[in-house]
Amino acid sequence: MVQFASTADIVDALGNSGTVIVDVRPMAAYNGWPLRREYRGGHIAGAVPFPVSWFFASDRGERIRLLESKGITQEKNLILYGYELDDARTTASSLAELGYASVRIFEAGLQAWAADSDNPMDCLPRYRQLVYPEWLAGILRGEDCYSHKGGDFVLAHTSFDNRDDYNSGHIAGAIALDTLFLEEPEHWNRRNPDELERALLSNGITRDTTVVLYGRVGNPSMKDLHPGRNAGQIAAMRAALLLMYAGVRDVRVLDGGLDAWISAGYEITNETTVPEPEEKFGCRIPAHPEYIIDIEEAKQYLADPMSELVCMRSWAEFVGEKSGYHYIGPRGRIPGAVFGNCGSDAYHMQNYRNLDDTMLCYGEIASNWREVGILPEKRIAFYCGTGWRASEAFFYAYLMGWDRIAIYDGGWYEWSIDEGNPVETGIPEGIFIRTRRY
Repeated sequence: MVQFASTADIVDALGNSGTVIVDVRPMAAYNGWPLRREYRGGHIAGAVPFPVSWFFASDRGERIRLLESKGITQEKNLILYGYELDDARTTASSLAELGYASVRIFEAGLQAWAADSDNPMDCLPRYRQLVYPEWLAGILRGEDCYSHKGGDFVLAHTSFDNRDDYNSGHIAGAIALDTLFLEEPEHWNRRNPDELERALLSNGITRDTTVVLYGRVGNPSMKDLHPGRNAGQIAAMRAALLLMYAGVRDVRVLDGGLDAWISAGYEITNETTVPEPEEKFGCRIPAHPEYIIDIEEAKQYLADPMSELVCMRSWAEFVGEKSGYHYIGPRGRIPGAVFGNCGSDAYHMQNYRNLDDTMLCYGEIASNWREVGILPEKRIAFYCGTGWRASEAFFYAYLMGWDRIAIYDGGWYEWSIDEGNPVETGIPEGIFIRTRRY
């Protein structure tokens, strides 16, 4: 028999370490999107996300691992809530099959909780920049959607040097955006301001254009000659950073990329959309030079106790077992850099994503960062090999409302070219390592 919890039970559970409040709604709702036009978007403060859909997208072992990674363990008392009672009931039934005994459902649901302004809620501070498929579908239908009141709009299917990726299927109305327009192909750093301006204008983008970026998540392999061609969603994050650096005011990313669009039941097309060029960008590029630092500034970060240079590379790259790239020879890390624990290799970000490749719960990211000294009150600069993984970490920090953030664009590639720069290998003494999956 289903056990129900009241509003008073939820209040009692807040701050109680023996009880976990579980939000079974989609991640977009948890992050802040008011999917049912609730009075306040977001989630009950302190709630843990576990969308009901995850029970159907993973096997038993994966479900148990995911639940435990979020502190949803069998010795805890659980209170579930969602939009619909059916979703909470389905989740409760699935948990019972896994051996969870103490499970209750908040019968009133999120809408009732949100309607009382005295009830504490939380959300991803800049959730509007992380969009979901249904919102994008509404925009493409020409509807006046929440957080977007019309105006110039560009949807960009993003990839690196892989037009076939676009031709094989994309969201109708999307242009093909190649990161080669934005990066120079010698060291894969940002192009100069004039080149960036020409690239953006040729793709119909000005500072006042709303740009939604996405890529195909893909399955990059180091066995490929050019693995980056199959890492479209990381390419979209790289493009987002460079557009923001240039000065585009409203840059958004489709959470989960093309895969999320298809999973939501929407169709793709092979019909090409040709961009309509613009004549004037609207401001001098870069409008946000503070978003990218170069090697001398990176060295200043290393010398400053209130700054951190964060290595967004895999453990094997960090300790010097491999360089991580076909085109980078030297192995090791920048001495003094903090390990950001990206994932398995240079073309994956598993430790920052959910099993469906949406953004990991921002509270988990912040908690993992806090344990290694990555804090919002510090100046933080992310780096990787050439800026892609660093750009994804930057974008997530931006969504979380962190303002003292940048990437070191040259990264390990630039640093390791100069033999005069110090390099470390091996496991640093006293390092704390959190390994979530890889």
